[in-house]
Amino acid sequence: MTQLLIQTSAPDYAAWKSAFDAEAENIAAASLNTLQIWKGDQNAILVLFEVHNRKNAEAWLAKQSALGHALTAQFLQTA
Repeated sequence: MTQLLIQTSAPDYAAWKSAFDAEAENIAAASLNTLQIWKGDQNAILVLFEVHNRKNAEAWLAKQSALGHALTAQFLQTA
């Protein structure tokens, strides 16, 4: 199983979560299933997705970057 871990930051978690929830249809269309969301130190937010189609997930990530959403991403495999 492939998973995707993204990290971003937002000074207002509630506003970020609202925008994230509004993106749910696009996330599903990218063959991603949200597994977990964590809030970290200094406004860090991490999201773990289950990936059903890596090409679709990569396209979604590219779109997020093009829209100016600063994030880091890693595809992970269960070891």
